[in-house]
Amino acid sequence: MAAHIALHEIGVPFEARPMSFARQEQRAPEFLAINPEGKVPTLLVNGRPLTEVAAILFYLAKRFPDAALLPKNKLEADAHAISWMSFIASTLHPARRRGWEHAKVVYGIADQRLGKKEWTLERYSIADIHLFRLYWRLVNSLEVPSGTFPNLSAHYDRMIARPAVQRTIEIERAIGYDLPQ
Repeated sequence: MAAHIALHEIGVPFEARPMSFARQEQRAPEFLAINPEGKVPTLLVNGRPLTEVAAILFYLAKRFPDAALLPKNKLEADAHAISWMSFIASTLHPARRRGWEHAKVVYGIADQRLGKKEWTLERYSIADIHLFRLYWRLVNSLEVPSGTFPNLSAHYDRMIARPAVQRTIEIERAIGYDLPQ
C-alpha cells in the first residue's frame, strides 16, 4: 500500500502486481524467481528486486525528486526521514501483533513524537506515507478507541484526504483488499 501511494504521488506509470497473502502468492515459483525472499512489496529497479517499504520509499523519493517526497538537498531531513521510517519498521510494525497494551505504549510514543505538527518532517514526505500505512493497519485491526492517539488520528485524516491515497484505496479495494473510507 505504501509503495502504491508513493507511486501515485510521483505520477509515473507503473505495473502493479497485487498478491494474495491468503493464497500465498508471494511463495509462488514465478514470484520467487524474481525475489527469492518472497518479500512484498518488491520494486524491480533495472531488473533487480528492491525490497522493504522504507528502502522502496527512499529510492522513489530520491529517483523522482520533483515529486517532493523528501526535502531536496537536506541531509538532516533525509536523516529524520530515515529515523522515522526505522522507528516505524522496527517498533510500530511489530507492535500490533504483540497486543493492544504494547501497541498502546509504542503508538503513544509515535503520537507524542508527531505532536501537533501537520507532517512528520517539515512537509509531506515518504515518512508520512509509511506512518499512515501502519496506523491504518493498527486502527482497523485492534479497534483503537477514538481519541487515544489524537495526533496520529489527525495525521490519518490528512492522509486519507490525499488524492494518491484515495487512488490507492480505489485500486486495492477493486482487487478485494477492503480499506476504510
